[in-house]
Amino acid sequence: MSNARSSRPGGLALLRLSLTRIERYVLLRTLFAVAAALAIITAVVMLIDFVEISRNTTAGTDVGVIETLGLTLLRSPNLVLLLFPFAFLFGVLAAYVNLNRRSELVAMRAAGVSAWRFIFPAAGAAFVVGLLAIFALSPVASWLDGQYDVAAARLDAKPGVAAPRDTWLRQGDGRTQVVIHARSRIRPGDRLQDVSMFVYTADSQGRLEFSRRIEADVAVLKRGFWQLSNAREAGPGQQAVRYRTLSIPSNLDPATAYEKFAEPTAVPFWALPGAIQRIESAGFTATAYRLRFQQLLATPMLFAAMSVLGAAFSLRLMRLGGLAVLATSGVALGFVFFFFNELTAALGKAEIIPPFLAGWTPPLLALLSAFTLLTYTEDG
Repeated sequence: MSNARSSRPGGLALLRLSLTRIERYVLLRTLFAVAAALAIITAVVMLIDFVEISRNTTAGTDVGVIETLGLTLLRSPNLVLLLFPFAFLFGVLAAYVNLNRRSELVAMRAAGVSAWRFIFPAAGAAFVVGLLAIFALSPVASWLDGQYDVAAARLDAKPGVAAPRDTWLRQGDGRTQVVIHARSRIRPGDRLQDVSMFVYTADSQGRLEFSRRIEADVAVLKRGFWQLSNAREAGPGQQAVRYRTLSIPSNLDPATAYEKFAEPTAVPFWALPGAIQRIESAGFTATAYRLRFQQLLATPMLFAAMSVLGAAFSLRLMRLGGLAVLATSGVALGFVFFFFNELTAALGKAEIIPPFLAGWTPPLLALLSAFTLLTYTEDG
């Protein structure tokens, strides 16, 4: 009797150890599969991006293969982060299907291990990777994306030659807003050519009303003002007045005016709150930046949701059949969530729905769908 009692704790400890080893084994298999899926996705993205950059940059410019490869390496990290959830979906799906085909999942369940025990470690790892993506990978990818814009602009425009892209700026305070459009920008010096300035003044109720329009051949931003050459100024119903030179007050910083409104993907996670504040203080809407910030915050949940979703679609026993169809359905549902994420992002940028709702709805819906399917599969 005493021998039986003394052997029980050791048996329980051995059982706990075996369960821990099982979880560790499944987790390692899952991480290897996710890494392989990520490598394949990265290779495909870089190949497509290399061809696209080669086609866009080699027209009219002398760009070699090395330079094109460098541009591809600068641009690819942001694209890979966008497709990172598919790495967890495909990787987890492949790992659990492989375990199922080897009857390892059957053996685990026969030993009394619930599916929740070996799914949650994979979901937790996906959540941790999501945190790393926010705090480490995303800032690096944003910095590289900004370097790509600088390198691409350097190839497009030689010093002293007007860049063909339109330039839009905006400045203002509590009483006046000025929208600035230039058909070309000359470097170095950042001189604008064929400039149009639309000046709006706030009335007593805070509504902006068009006040005057200023056109100039050349505009140079200096500290505290715009220096215009060959300017024409006219208000509604007024005759145009010509100036050889004209100075317009400005609160834009010449060192950062043209970089302030970079693409949201080129702004690091840590710099997004400050960028939002600067953009809104200049009179622009920062909806796209707020959306980017919310999407980054929801990244860990999205990674975990895709991990649970991939596992839920691969737990059907091989002897019951239909595993291939179920796995294909999981991949199709992953694409549905991806396009739904893009749809909500478009609605958020258009200010149809709030950025918080646009950023958090797809990951939350994917996670709830995965838990619903897993609960139905495991617990009936």
